[in-house]
This record gives sequence, structure tokens and C-alpha cells, in this order.
Amino acid sequence: MKQILLTFAVLMMAFPATAACFADYKAKRDNPLRLHYGVVEVTGACTVQVARAEIAQRIARDGWQLLNVVSVFGPEGLAERKKSAGTYFLRF
Repeated sequence: MKQILLTFAVLMMAFPATAACFADYKAKRDNPLRLHYGVVEVTGACTVQVARAEIAQRIARDGWQLLNVVSVFGPEGLAERKKSAGTYFLRF
């Protein structure tokens, strides 16, 4: 039993749990011009650069163009952004 626990502890140290990462962004569509603010979960590293690449690819499928990534944050920032994001809260 001790060996199993020791093995588990070593694995947990080798593969630490990653905290959830989210980003808020602004996007647009042309003809007619439409804008939206949204929040997405980022699956890669929790950086603006990674978020920018992920978001641009995801929203492009629906014809949106990323304008900018406002910020990246943890789960503690979700509640305050939910109302502002509306239907674009965790949509993509």
C-alpha cells in the first residue's frame, strides 16, 4: 500500500493539475458591422498570446474576426463577466 501511495504522489508531482484559464475578448463581423464581447475557456497555456490564437480560430468558424483579447484570468473572474458576455459567455 505504501508503494502505491508513493507512486501516486510521484505522479501527482510530475503531472500537476492545471488551473482553469479563461479569456475575455472583443470580436466583429462586417456587412453589416456587428460587435460582441465574449468569454472562452483557454485550453493551452494561460497567456494572452495563446488565448489570441485559440480564440481567433474558434470564432472564425462562425464568421467572426478577433479584435483583441482583453485579459486572461482564472475561474474567480467568471461571475463578474457573465452578464457582460451574455450569449457569448463560454459559447466558443
